[in-house]
Amino acid sequence: MSIEDQDSIDAIGIDNEGVVVLTISDHLEWDDKHLLLLQEKINIYLTFLESGEVFESYPDSRGREFKINIMCKYEPTALATRFLSQCTDIINQVGIQFGYQVFT
Repeated sequence: MSIEDQDSIDAIGIDNEGVVVLTISDHLEWDDKHLLLLQEKINIYLTFLESGEVFESYPDSRGREFKINIMCKYEPTALATRFLSQCTDIINQVGIQFGYQVFT
C-alpha cells in the first residue's frame, strides 16, 4: 500500500512509547499532484481516527494517543516542508501527533 491507495491505511502499530502510529508510505517525488494526493491521504487517516473506525479495526488502540507519520522516499521541497508544517500545526490542535521521516 502507498500514498496512491486512497482507500486504505498503509500501516498501523504501537511504538515503544505506547502511541498508535498510522503510517503513510510515500514513494513519490514532490510536485503539486503529490501534495494533493498527500492531503487526501491525510484526510482519510483523520476520518479513520475521528470516526472511531480505528477502534473497530485495531482494538489495541483504545486509551492510547495517536500519531500520523509519513515515510518519505524523497526529501521534501520548500513548498512541501511548508505544507507539512501547516499539517503539523492543524493536526496537533485536534490532539493527534504528526510527523514525517525521509528514507532513501
